[in-house]
Order: sequence, then C-alpha cells, then structure tokens
Amino acid sequence: MSSTPPSRAPADSASVDPVLTDRSPLVARRATRLSVAWAWRWLAWVPALVVLVPMFGIVAALGTGDAQTHAVLSHMLDTVLPEYLLNSLRISVAVSAGVLVMGVASAWLVVHYTFPGRRVLEWALILPLAMPAYVTAYAYTDFLQFAGPVQSALRSLLSVERLAAFPEIRSWYGAAWVFAGAFYPYVYLLARTAFLEHSQRYFEAARTLGCTPVQGFLRVALPLARPALIAGLALVLMETLADYGAVAYFGVPTLTTGIYRAWLSMGDRVAAAQLSACLLLAVLVLLIAEARSRARLRYYGAPGRAPSTSRRSRLSAGRAALATFVCALPLIIGFVLPVLIMLRLAVAELDQVPWHRYGEWVFNTVRLAVVAALVASVVAVVLGYAQRLAPGRVTRIAIRLVGVGYAIPGAVIALGILTPVLHLDTWLGRVFGTDALVLAGTSGVLIYAYLVRFLPAALQSVEAGFARIAPNLDASARSLGVSGWAMLRRVHLPLLRGSVLTAALLVFVDVMKELPATLALRPFNMDTLAVVTSHLAADERLAEAAVPALTLVLVGLLPVLLLARAIAKRG
Repeated sequence: MSSTPPSRAPADSASVDPVLTDRSPLVARRATRLSVAWAWRWLAWVPALVVLVPMFGIVAALGTGDAQTHAVLSHMLDTVLPEYLLNSLRISVAVSAGVLVMGVASAWLVVHYTFPGRRVLEWALILPLAMPAYVTAYAYTDFLQFAGPVQSALRSLLSVERLAAFPEIRSWYGAAWVFAGAFYPYVYLLARTAFLEHSQRYFEAARTLGCTPVQGFLRVALPLARPALIAGLALVLMETLADYGAVAYFGVPTLTTGIYRAWLSMGDRVAAAQLSACLLLAVLVLLIAEARSRARLRYYGAPGRAPSTSRRSRLSAGRAALATFVCALPLIIGFVLPVLIMLRLAVAELDQVPWHRYGEWVFNTVRLAVVAALVASVVAVVLGYAQRLAPGRVTRIAIRLVGVGYAIPGAVIALGILTPVLHLDTWLGRVFGTDALVLAGTSGVLIYAYLVRFLPAALQSVEAGFARIAPNLDASARSLGVSGWAMLRRVHLPLLRGSVLTAALLVFVDVMKELPATLALRPFNMDTLAVVTSHLAADERLAEAAVPALTLVLVGLLPVLLLARAIAKRG
C-alpha cells in the first residue's frame, strides 16, 4: 500500500512556529531596552567630555609655544620655578601634619569620651568649612602683623620698638597655619565616620590582650581608619595646591601664583598653561595614590555602631578640661578668631565700606551662583538617572571622569577653558569677519568653569538621593506604562526634591567663594564678592574688605549648618 508523502506547508506567515511568534515581541522589547540603555550610557559621556575639555586644553598647550614662551619658561626654570616647587612642597607637608593632628585627635575624643562641651564641639568643629582660606589669611594678617593688636600690645608691654623673634605671618609657614585651620574638617569628618563605624569589639579585644587606650588607638584605630584618613588628606592637599588667594596675599610664590604671574605679569598664556600642566600632574598623582591606597586595603568584620553615652569613657576633671581644650583649639584657629577679627574691622570702620557698590557685588555674585547651581543640578540629575537606568562600566567610567573636575584647581580650569575658547573665537571672527571676542570674557564661559569645578559636588548629593529610591518603584512605573523621561519627571523628581535642593545649595555656596576661576574669566567691569574682597585686601584696605568677606562666610554657613544638623542627630 502506497502512502502519499506529507505535503510541506507553504512558507508564509501563518505557518511560522508559534513559539517563535510568541518570542518575537520579547526579543524586540529586549533590543529596544538595550538600545535605550546604550543611549543613556552615551548621554552620560557628554558631561564627562565637557569636564575633560580644560584638561585637553592644558595638554594641547604642551606642544605649542614660540621663542618668547621658551624664553619665559627658561627664565622661570632658572630663577623662580625651584622656589615655587619648594614652597608648594613644604606647605603641603606642614598642612598634612597639622590637619592630621587636629582632625584625628578631635574626632577620637568626641567619639570615645565624654567631656564638657562635647555635644556642641562635635558639630561645631566643621564650621571652618564655611570660611574661605583667603578670608582667614586676611584676618590673621591684620591680627598678627607689625601694626596689629598683638605685636602692638607686646611692644608696649616689653617697652621695645621691634619684636625680632616674632614669627612673620606672611610666610610659607603662615600660609600652612591658615590652611591647616581652614581644611582640617575634611580629615575630622572622615576620621569621625571611621571611628563610629569600627566595632567596639575590636577595642575590647585589644584591652583584653593588655593594650592601653593609647596602644589601642595606635595599633587598632589608626590602621582601621587609614583609608578614610588618606582620602581626607588627599582632599586637603588638593585644596592646598589649588588655593590662590591666601598665598598671593601672603606673597608666597607657589605653583598657583606662578601660573598667574606667567599669564598676567609676563603676558604669556602658553607658558602659564605649561606650568598648569605641572600642577595638574601633581593633582592627578594625588588622585591615583588615594584610589590605589583604598583599592589595596580590605577590612572585614561587623561594622560598629556609634558608642552610646554609657559606653563613652568619662574623663577626670583635669583630663576632661584638656580634651575640651584640644577639641576647641582647631575651632578657634579656623573659625572663631577669624570671624571675630573681621567683625571688629567691619564694626570699627563701617563708614569706609563702599555701600553704593555693595548691592552690585551681591547681585553679580548671586546671579552667577544661581545660574551655575541650576545648571549643575540639572546635569547631575541627568547623570544620576543615566547611572540608574544603564549601569555598567561605560557609565561608571563617565561618572568617575566627571568627579575629577572637583580636584582640578580653578587656575588650571580657567587656562584650560580659555585656550579652546580663544581658538573658537578666532574661527568665528574669520567666519563673520570681525575681531571682537564672541565667547571669551562672557558669563557663559565663567558658568562653564563653575560647572567643571563643582558638578561633582552636586552629583554626589543626587546619587545619594537616587540610592534611597527603591528599584521596585521603577518596575511598578514601567508596568503602568511610564518609562524614560516621564518616569524621571513623575516618579523620581518628587522623591529627589531634598537631594536636588542640597546639591544646588552646595554649588551655590562653592561658586560664591570661588576666586581663581572668577578672577581670570569674569566679564569685564563685573566684580563679585570674592573678587572685590581679594582686590581690597591686596590694596591693604582690610576694613573695606571685611563686609564682603563676612557676607561670604554667612552664606557659606548654610550648607555647613545642614551638615552640622545631621551630625547632631547621629551623635
């Protein structure tokens, strides 16, 4: 019996395997999500490239320059560059020692001991963060100079015309004193957090093995806190190397003042850019060293909780008074004394303050700070959202590159931005047949510099806000048909309101205090509070500089008080 072979079904859509038919929408959705994820990853690279432009401008300047540039560099190398390097090095070493002693000692005492004033000092020790280093330098100069109240009182008391052994505040060690008092809170905050997170069992085990409290501190606490201390010290050194206002006022030649001298005094922008490469290299070395030190260190164990009041050791009367003095001394050096000095100047000579210009200075400062804060907050939200939707190596690298901007000194950013901007202005002039500068000397370029410098501060706050949003909220929103920008607008932004406001406040305050970039890139005939304070102090008109300086300090207290409130709750 013959059998007919089965006929093949026609190759049309109706004969497709139903399993494949059911999978095709799933494959399409996966492909769509994959393409959207890569779009967000590439979007995260836009701010990263924006931050890298100043670095590209500095690196590009290394291969340029004419005979005049080489003559300027050769002259500086033979005469002043060794002094720049020596001063930068010894100031950094002295500041490192000062901030480690003040920050670690005060953090250890407030975490592990009970003494009078501990609860106030625990949060008050961060107040110097609100005080710009150059304002501290102006205050101590008025207080300790030859005609100041301290030397005048000592000369009158000792009946001498000159105090030969009195230290000169306008020196490299005077600058180190100012920086140590202004920057120790970076080490204090990180050391305090590290000491709070260490389990009490470590110290109890050390005591059972016969260690004294001092030995337990040296052999247990410090090794465990080493990553935090290195991170805080790296921040301090970056701020020290980036400072211009204090060292310029003291007349101490460093790499930063050398950049401005080559740029403004010698009129050679390329030579200044090449000097900036040296400073940029030093900062990158600090970043790499800090990252590698953390990568090689591993500590395991149950994290500790903050010692309760009953677990903190009670000190005897004499030791308690000494602990109060040790913790109060950094606060007095970095905040209380400078504020009192500037208040004395402001109150004693209010009639010398140019009040008719004060409103203009405040308006210019606030306008720039508000625009920069808004732009930085928006970009930070976009970056944080990209990291949430499309995590991975590409996005992570972009986020890390954005974070480098905070470590780049303002003088380096200004030169790195000005180099491509001037080339672009030259090209635009050829296109439109004009010699006028289109971009250089405008507020837009200054806002761009602020964005490069302070975007990491905003991003850190926004990232912390995103981390508090549960991932299942995203899944719920997608199940309701909300995704992409709509999910950011309708789900995340209402929950991120506090984090975004904090980010904007941080950038606002940092922009108001920024001096080097503002000094170099501000539009013509436009002064801010920081620039005016610097100019008046340079002209030895400290009484007139006191009011704008105190205004900067008052505004800087806003985020510091928010941080102090959080510390008080945890304490």
